[in-house]
Amino acid sequence: MSEILVTVLTPCYNSGKTIEKTLECIENQTYKNIEYIIIDGGSTDNTLELIEKHRNSLPKELTVVSEKDNGIYDAMNKGICLAKGQLIGIVNSDDSYEEDTIEQVVKHFCGDMYEVIYGMQRTYFDGKEKAVVIYHHDFLPQQMITHPTCFVTKETYEKFGVFDTQYHSAADYDLMLRYFKSGEVTFTPIYRVLSNFSLGGISSSQIGVRENALVRFRHGYLPTKKYWFILVKSHVYELLH
Repeated sequence: MSEILVTVLTPCYNSGKTIEKTLECIENQTYKNIEYIIIDGGSTDNTLELIEKHRNSLPKELTVVSEKDNGIYDAMNKGICLAKGQLIGIVNSDDSYEEDTIEQVVKHFCGDMYEVIYGMQRTYFDGKEKAVVIYHHDFLPQQMITHPTCFVTKETYEKFGVFDTQYHSAADYDLMLRYFKSGEVTFTPIYRVLSNFSLGGISSSQIGVRENALVRFRHGYLPTKKYWFILVKSHVYELLH
């Protein structure tokens, strides 16, 4: 296995209750040539103290930035700009990787300049395992792939762009649709669990439903009437619940 450098980013803000699980998943990776970048939004809880507690167990290539940002996608973009790795993965501060996630990603990497590697995602709701899912990239116009499992080449970000911060929950979907529509990016699926993801964030809310629909509409994958139907249905659901 080629010892390429893999960068992992963790955006966080006041994540003291969950971030140790994320830090431990990086410490326990079977693949060791890792650069780890933590982009903290200026936490006021014990997040930074917990990171410092784990510093000696984390990869030697460790960067911690703590400053105010303009949301999670802005934080991710900052991390991408700092990254030196050939492949870049993102694990949020309430999620975790399997111990062999990065090893599997490097093993399955085709070596293409423009490539996205992704896999299966185990999802949790209220601490209970809900499902293990993978959505094939051929169906990206209808369904986002499992973004928490994605590893993207640095060159892909450099040529086709990073996250569009006008979105609050669906910038990852917009990003992958841009890559998909380019016709130049290779998508490589791995049929193994790579990420453990906690449901309940903004992307799984009705705001997320509406923004996903907006992304599909703007990319020409959702007719106008269908788009407005989804918006109305989403607002009605919120009123009734």
